[in-house]
Amino acid sequence: MHALSFIVGVVGNVISVLVFASPISTFWRVVRNRSTEDFDSLPYVCTLLSTSLWTYYGVTKPGGLLIATVNSVGIVLELIYVSLFLIYAPSRTRIKTAILVGILDVGFLGGVILTTRLAMHGSLRVTVIGFMCAGLSLFFYGSPLAAMKTVIATKSVEYMPFLLSFFLFLNGAVWTFYSYLEKDFFVGLIYATFTISTLPNIKCDFDGVGRSIRKASSLEILRCGPSTV
Repeated sequence: MHALSFIVGVVGNVISVLVFASPISTFWRVVRNRSTEDFDSLPYVCTLLSTSLWTYYGVTKPGGLLIATVNSVGIVLELIYVSLFLIYAPSRTRIKTAILVGILDVGFLGGVILTTRLAMHGSLRVTVIGFMCAGLSLFFYGSPLAAMKTVIATKSVEYMPFLLSFFLFLNGAVWTFYSYLEKDFFVGLIYATFTISTLPNIKCDFDGVGRSIRKASSLEILRCGPSTV
């Protein structure tokens, strides 16, 4: 059973890295255009906090190595994404992002680490950190839903990357299985919840892709005439 959970955990690590890397094309566009356009920094600020807490949980909990390693990679990538917002976002968004980073990723995270290190010990420390991780992660998996507001307003899925939604879905399935094998309540709680928050995004993506295909097909017919095949 331990060998199986290790293999599942390694697979989860690989998929999670793909989740963290999925916005790279989006941020390449940000760098190329020197603008964040209508992209929202909130999911990335929240993810930075979430990965930081899960890394702390992984290094604190016995046997939590796989949780710590993958979230350490997440910290590096999310720091890059948030930094690009601070560089290329409009001044108002830049100020908002800086405030969120200061409050959540510096103040709140620092307070959690200090409190749990100084006032708690043993299993109590692990339990408290686990509850905080679960709570933040529930918000993290809900935060992509904020992108749906932009999708509805623009009638375009351009600002809600499909790869991010898809890999979140796949990632949650693997880690849910891992939590079952390891009997980790906190990991199981958040990854069992993720499906509910990612399915609406995936549906919007498919609807948007379908509309794009139909629109492209209509334009092709107008340009070339109806097919005789």
